[in-house]
Amino acid sequence: MRPSLDTPIPPSSGASASAPTTVGAVRCVMTLGNALGEGVLWSVREQAVYWVDILQRELHRWDPATSAHQRWTFDEEISAIAERANAPGFIVTLRRGFALFDPAADIVPRYLHQPEPERTGNRFNDGKCDAQGRFWGGSMDFACEAPTGALYTYTASGDCVRHDDGFAVTNGPTWATTAQGPAMFFNDTVQGSTYRYRCDPATGTVSDKTLWKRWPAADGVPDGMTTDAQGRLWVAHWGGGCVTCHDADTADELARIPLPVSQVTNCAFGGADLCTLYITSARTGLTPEQLAAEPLAGALLAVDISTPGLPAHLFGG
Repeated sequence: MRPSLDTPIPPSSGASASAPTTVGAVRCVMTLGNALGEGVLWSVREQAVYWVDILQRELHRWDPATSAHQRWTFDEEISAIAERANAPGFIVTLRRGFALFDPAADIVPRYLHQPEPERTGNRFNDGKCDAQGRFWGGSMDFACEAPTGALYTYTASGDCVRHDDGFAVTNGPTWATTAQGPAMFFNDTVQGSTYRYRCDPATGTVSDKTLWKRWPAADGVPDGMTTDAQGRLWVAHWGGGCVTCHDADTADELARIPLPVSQVTNCAFGGADLCTLYITSARTGLTPEQLAAEPLAGALLAVDISTPGLPAHLFGG
């Protein structure tokens, strides 16, 4: 049985004194029935939340001050977005690669680079910018089976680098400073694994890939994730019906937020104080019986957290 929106959220057993807590119950922001909600982003300059529906090829915007909702539809899948630092609009990942799109001016996105012309069964999936303005994006097998996905960066100068390869479904990344120094975390969703890389912020290189956590079957598999202001990781669980918070060094679970949907896809901090965790979800693949049991599947959800997140990094171009 899925928790209702009114279900109080207990702290995780064994959570430390520094563990975050929720403030109030999980709430439904919009019940759009997204096939595959993803790519959630809080715009600090607009004070609005954006997210995508990959399979319906849509970009959504919701303004919490006015409850105004906008939607843009594309000719191909859109999977992730990041605001630009020096111009209006976004860098986005479409099915084949990196593009620019300004909702106020563009009718269609303008492709910048397509790094995988030979991998015709792939599409791009999750992605976001690091603090230096590089966009990190992962590709994946459209059927979620073959290990043909890879991890790339695209920079404002037009350089594209492939950093890792051999994933069926890529998700993340996110960053945190650990006892070993700056680190990047990345999910191999099909394998149920999260990896940690050493990263050099100056050069944008990653190395020393290690298994950070292999998730138990009861938790589903790791999907999108984010980092809060205290350097803790927040992970969305596809098939696990929750978001969990973890210590970046030990991977210990500090908090767990049960949700009224099973396919939880991504999360990002937003709101004026960055204390609201926005959460996307999906309906794709659910049976009629499951959909009847999960009327909020595909909704955008939110819950307030006791400590803030970090603002989304901007693309350097």
